[in-house]
Amino acid sequence: MEKHSGFGLIRHGLSHHEHWPRMWRNPEPKPRYDVIIVGGGGHGLATAYYLAKEFGVRDVAVVERGWLGGGNTARNTTIVRSNYLWDEAAWLYEHSLKLWETLSQELNYNVMFSQRGVMNLGHTLQDMRDIERRVRANRLNGIDGEVLDVARIREIVPLLDCSCRTRYPILGASWQPRGGVARHDAVAWGYARAADALGVDLLQQTEVTGIRRSMGRVQGVETTRGFLAADTVGVVAAGHAGVIAKMAGLRLPIESHPLQALVSEPLKPVLDTVVMSNAVHGYISQSDKGDLVIGAGIDGYNGYGQRGSYPTIEHTLQAIVELFPSFSRVRMNRQWAGIVDTSPDACPILSATPVGGLFFNCGWGTGGFKATPGSGHVFAATLAAGKAHPLAAPFSLERFVSGRLIDEHGAAGVAH
Repeated sequence: MEKHSGFGLIRHGLSHHEHWPRMWRNPEPKPRYDVIIVGGGGHGLATAYYLAKEFGVRDVAVVERGWLGGGNTARNTTIVRSNYLWDEAAWLYEHSLKLWETLSQELNYNVMFSQRGVMNLGHTLQDMRDIERRVRANRLNGIDGEVLDVARIREIVPLLDCSCRTRYPILGASWQPRGGVARHDAVAWGYARAADALGVDLLQQTEVTGIRRSMGRVQGVETTRGFLAADTVGVVAAGHAGVIAKMAGLRLPIESHPLQALVSEPLKPVLDTVVMSNAVHGYISQSDKGDLVIGAGIDGYNGYGQRGSYPTIEHTLQAIVELFPSFSRVRMNRQWAGIVDTSPDACPILSATPVGGLFFNCGWGTGGFKATPGSGHVFAATLAAGKAHPLAAPFSLERFVSGRLIDEHGAAGVAH
């Protein structure tokens, strides 16, 4: 390994990108694989990695219509937490959080996971009752959490307006110290490099145009680069899972909505945690580059436009200025929207389907990024075994028939 020196830094700084080594191969598709993963975002790449590393399934292809990590993985606010109310959701997200805590070492790639804490504000007596209930439920499940009073909130976030003059006075908050943020593209790149090193084929610019079936089982996928055969197909196409399902003659209980976010011009460090508020409907953190990362809720309409509507952003910025009056003169740098698929109970679908060998991982709604490692791990286990991992079992399609829903609208109420 080359020693770091002034000369080395200058030489690399003047080098052209065309001489940089590739992080993963760009292979030609093979006619058949053991497993095909549709979707090259964080969840799909994580699934492929764990299939190869943990379950010995290395004849795997990840099929991505664009570039790796170019969908919702690149269009989110990177918040990581596990403080969900119901046991089933809490266990799944806590499994993911534990994987986050060692992910950089696992992948030998710095995903920049920063455990700066996540704070959920309470503005009414009912908010505080809900916060106390959720924190106690979390602690019964071994998940860290605290209920903060206003004095403690002021200590952690001095810029927050905790006066009684606001439209929604702050009465307290929940606090998960182990929560935080990570670097979204680094997560995709880390999983991609690690999966490629284990023999996984990463097929970019390869759009799925059909699902081939015979005798009630999946045979493979039709793509713009030809037919790819496989006995097992896992679909992890966030926001577009319903489109892929239709190709297989299925209709999933999900809706697709634009989810908006924005970043400001860079500032010196002023906010070292994540602050969320359901009541005013906004959440904010500061990135390592200095920009304020601000998230909104989903647009009310269904659609696939990656721009979103102006009124949603306007409402969110009003909320942020309500919480942080000193940010009122900060300029917005850029805005975007991701396409999220939401289920009736605000929880994901990790499930087999009526088509044998065809599995779906979708419906994460607004909370998919935080689940990336855990989602990939349990979905890989499900694909390898042909049956649901214990953490995935409660999130099957069958729950929409039996009525055993896991209602996390409260914990997921402010998008992330």
